[in-house]
Amino acid sequence: MRSKESSGFQWGPALGQSALFLGIEHGIRLAFDPPSRTAFGGKFWKEYVNSLREVKQWGDGNPDFINYLGHPMQGSIVGFIQIQNDPKGRSLPISWSQRYWNSRLKALAWSAAYSAYFEIGFPFSEAAMGNLGVDKNRKTQQGIVDLVITPTLGLGWLVSEDLIDRYVVDRFERSHPGKVGQAVIRSTLNPTRSASNVLRFKPPWHRDGRHLGSRRSDVLKTVLYLNGERKTD
Repeated sequence: MRSKESSGFQWGPALGQSALFLGIEHGIRLAFDPPSRTAFGGKFWKEYVNSLREVKQWGDGNPDFINYLGHPMQGSIVGFIQIQNDPKGRSLPISWSQRYWNSRLKALAWSAAYSAYFEIGFPFSEAAMGNLGVDKNRKTQQGIVDLVITPTLGLGWLVSEDLIDRYVVDRFERSHPGKVGQAVIRSTLNPTRSASNVLRFKPPWHRDGRHLGSRRSDVLKTVLYLNGERKTD
């Protein structure tokens, strides 16, 4: 008989890891963005409401590499937070199965909720803490771009890492069972999964149900068997 912890979504750890990531992101933003720090001295409620009203144009003034690279990575990290706290989805390799895509769509929803809170939530958001959109002299404002790009391209990034994990890391592990080599390949070729592992205080190379030094092809068969699937490749 499965325990409640092993079968149900782990809300506490998922929220805690998301909150930790939120704190790290805002801490970095406040450390390197002086206007966000000075905004704390303004009229909070009035400026917060004004910031929300500015979410009406697509762009936010940030460089493309932030909007179309940085934010998708953010979305992927948060998506992996959802996945690693879902016992039904965290060990699933990429496939065309309904089970896999249902799992990743849940990650998309989690990422969308996180992105919305990060941008315009209360009280720990860019709109609330930095009052983006109030000062017209600033280069960056509120925009729709991050609310859309973070979860959607974030899902694409996440699925790409799943693809690499199965068809690149898998092949490497079949012929290189050494722990050091596997740790390096896992960490570097799945950077956002590695970041989400750190947020749950696991090493970057951690994989649920897969130990360093094991041949992943054998572990993969076990994972697929436990999830009621057949290995087709």
